[in-house]
Amino acid sequence: MADIPPTRASLLVRLRDAQDGTAWKEFVDLYAPVVYGYARKRGLQDADAADLSQEVLRAVAGAIGRLEYDPRRGAFRNWLFTVVRRKLLNWQAAQARRLQGSGDTGTHQLLEQCPSPDFAEAEWETEWEQRLVAWACTQIRGDVSDITWQAFWRTAVDGQAGKKVAADLGVTVAAVYHSRSRVLARLRELVRAAQEP
Repeated sequence: MADIPPTRASLLVRLRDAQDGTAWKEFVDLYAPVVYGYARKRGLQDADAADLSQEVLRAVAGAIGRLEYDPRRGAFRNWLFTVVRRKLLNWQAAQARRLQGSGDTGTHQLLEQCPSPDFAEAEWETEWEQRLVAWACTQIRGDVSDITWQAFWRTAVDGQAGKKVAADLGVTVAAVYHSRSRVLARLRELVRAAQEP
């Protein structure tokens, strides 16, 4: 089994060492897709979302040495969301300066499509949770046999009946549910360990 990833607090401490490539890779693997996905959902094109992700990562790298993380004051991802939101607002302001408003109803309708800050935060949380589960699945996938993974995925994710999966995989129904249970337990363990205290 893969090592349980360090808690976010310990990862943040490790990020202060710019030479800790493992910490930075873990951070980028976990958070860059969240930032990118959020930017895409906010309407940015692929290249713009990638640029925004890089801007956010650059901002984190510049601020991480000064960051005094205290989980009692809030989760790290909330601070990161603030950075993302500010970078996105800066990007949108730069775009607005490039485009002159015409005052027509099309522009007004475009502005009305911007979701409220509460919606944006909920969207950010959803993106974070999805990326965290996807990351944990990737960690587990390499640690279990193909049959174990298929038994889990097909019953827990695809919603197939255990009896059908067992027949397809050539194992007992009990083995299917045992595999599913093992993977789900490991998934919960990884997600719990990766979340901030």
